[in-house]
Amino acid sequence: MSRVTMIQHINIQISDKDRSRDWYEKVFGAEFLDRGPELNQRQLQLRIGNGEIHSTFTPNPNPSGHFAVEIHDWDEMIANLDALGVAYSAPSIREYSGGHSTYINDPDGNMIELVQHPLGLRDSKGNAVEVAHDPEGMVWARRPGYGPATG
Repeated sequence: MSRVTMIQHINIQISDKDRSRDWYEKVFGAEFLDRGPELNQRQLQLRIGNGEIHSTFTPNPNPSGHFAVEIHDWDEMIANLDALGVAYSAPSIREYSGGHSTYINDPDGNMIELVQHPLGLRDSKGNAVEVAHDPEGMVWARRPGYGPATG
């Protein structure tokens, strides 16, 4: 059986592309993914960490469930939320890891769980595993002629 290697993207409903882009950039440091005029007209696509958020435009978003993002520096994230005036639930501490968890909502009501696992990831043999990350941003390779050059 073929196994999933990662979640490539999630899709959320939004009502205002510019407002959502601004919010995700300020709160998470999201990067706008310029996928060319045709796709940019239809969707907002952003990179956060090693995953992507895509959007569906609707005048009346109907959020359901939530998605979670891993936070590297908890105190820095909470300070950023406070500085931006983003409300969050009372943070909890997870006994099994000493990590933190809280919830926020984007401007359209999409619920996002912020989590931190300070003990890191381990493989099936107990070896530490680093999450793939490039501070300049990773991007999927594209065929020539599709969107901006990716190098």
